[in-house]
Amino acid sequence: MKPRSLKKPLATAGGVLFLALVAVVIYAQLTYSSSYLLLPDNPHALAPLVKVKDAQKGDKGSLYFVDVIERRATLAERYLPFLRRDATLVSEQEIGPSNISDKERARIDAASMALSKKTAEAVALRYLGYKVVVHSHGALVEQTEPGSPAAKKLLPGDVITAVDGVATLEYSHLSALITRHRIGQRVRITFTRNHVQHTAQLRTIASHSKPRVPMIGVAVTQAAAIKLPIGVTIDAGNVGGPSAGLAFALELTDKLGRDVDRGHQVAATGELYLDGSVGPIGGVKQKVIGARRAGIEIMLVPSGDNASEAKRYAGTMKIIPVKSFQQALRALTTAERKP
Repeated sequence: MKPRSLKKPLATAGGVLFLALVAVVIYAQLTYSSSYLLLPDNPHALAPLVKVKDAQKGDKGSLYFVDVIERRATLAERYLPFLRRDATLVSEQEIGPSNISDKERARIDAASMALSKKTAEAVALRYLGYKVVVHSHGALVEQTEPGSPAAKKLLPGDVITAVDGVATLEYSHLSALITRHRIGQRVRITFTRNHVQHTAQLRTIASHSKPRVPMIGVAVTQAAAIKLPIGVTIDAGNVGGPSAGLAFALELTDKLGRDVDRGHQVAATGELYLDGSVGPIGGVKQKVIGARRAGIEIMLVPSGDNASEAKRYAGTMKIIPVKSFQQALRALTTAERKP
């Protein structure tokens, strides 16, 4: 009798392993993690976005603001970060409070951008000699530190109006009132949210940088009603947050007759405060990479850690660290005029 032939297996053990690996890779590329990626975006030219009556005709230079794209990271991007060397992986808590909806987060970002525009307009017009009326009405919460006492009670967009019954109409008063307490003591915070007043008891904790100094874990800026003497319109589209303030103020100043860019392609980033000072921002790596790829020649960034990080990714692009709007103007004024 003829021996029965053995059938060839459909796949070898190695083939099965390869198919399993392919399936894992596809799954990792299509499945989103709980982390987020910060990615470079193209710089935004400010000339068509900032409109003001009696604007001067522009020169060959241009001013830009820069932002960052935020999106959820896939499992592959989370565990294989070399797939996107231009990206930064961050937790959901670093993007924003986890106890609010996406809709509420979008509203907060939009409100932050609206304040950034008004602040930029006020700073630029004041510098140019216009009369700007500012009514301060509290300390606007920009962000809370994860796990801090403030994070349990306060949200970005809240306005702190008093500490233990003492008014904080000027936001700089908040820190002074908090530091009157000992670490571990409770303070009574009065704040408004969506025009409704609330109170909360918060226990102070030690500052990370100064262990003997009490804090509640909140970053604030000035909440104010601003009245401008002329009409200004700034259209930033759906971009949110406060980091374009410096760029907006520079473009408005340029529009009203000052040669700010001196013929160069200039990008700027930095949160602008009503006193003209410039505060640090996030996503510096991605903003610098985006500007460098677009051929920007000069980029202004907040001094300190932001500037140090910016220089690591700038290539041949010139980085100018600044602490204030006035310093930014002086730095650009001394740049060689480009024909």
